[in-house]
Amino acid sequence: MARHGGRGWYGQVVAAALGVTAVTVAASLWTAQAGPVSGPAKAGTSVHHPAPKAAPAAVSVEIAHASDRGAGGVNITIDDGPDPVWTPKVLQVLKEYGVKATFCMIGPQAKAHPDLVRAVVAAGHRLCDHTVSHDVTMDTKSEAYQSRQILDAESMITEASGGVRPLYYRAPGGAFTPYSRKVAASHGMRPLGWNVDSKDFERPGTAAIVATVKEELPNGPTVLFHDAGGDRSETVDALREVLPWLKEQGYSFGFPVR
Repeated sequence: MARHGGRGWYGQVVAAALGVTAVTVAASLWTAQAGPVSGPAKAGTSVHHPAPKAAPAAVSVEIAHASDRGAGGVNITIDDGPDPVWTPKVLQVLKEYGVKATFCMIGPQAKAHPDLVRAVVAAGHRLCDHTVSHDVTMDTKSEAYQSRQILDAESMITEASGGVRPLYYRAPGGAFTPYSRKVAASHGMRPLGWNVDSKDFERPGTAAIVATVKEELPNGPTVLFHDAGGDRSETVDALREVLPWLKEQGYSFGFPVR
């Protein structure tokens, strides 16, 4: 899986994301250890602590590429959002053609735009964890760093969605490690790869994006697009051409296998 080059706009959120990480970790530790407190307990009474929510069931650590629709299925995946300009436009195109997709979200972006996260969920799409800071060199970093990037983003996305957890984890640039796959899978997030890189991030023109999808589709069913990180007008236009073409070829739209 090809890695994408430098994406400068993510650097602007890293510092803020790290600050959120520290607060989130501290708050999680306090909640786990102390539980909710509504005032001092009276003598002879006990304090009721609600049972914690069940942890998500573990899934396979293998990187998913296949579609749950089988050989005739295609998985549309949308990375790097949500974005207040482009995510609504992508959602509109998907709605027009009756297509469900998987949105791989950056944690701080989800935190900043919970309305968009909830709109994605309400439309029947699935969520995917795409880390806190989109570090394409994650596979060279410590296990502690990898864990923070994955689990802090998971918390941000889940909170922004109103409690709907991401079902997948996509490593930025495909920078998976055995450890990161294990961490994600243990939290119910299937590692998610791709077969077709539309190259829309490079903004090569709508025609080039469409041609790339058509040429690479024999590689497999999971197609990668973006809804953030810059002007995504070419992506929106390409989707308007690609989605009906896929239907004409007899494909159905599904989700990556779990």
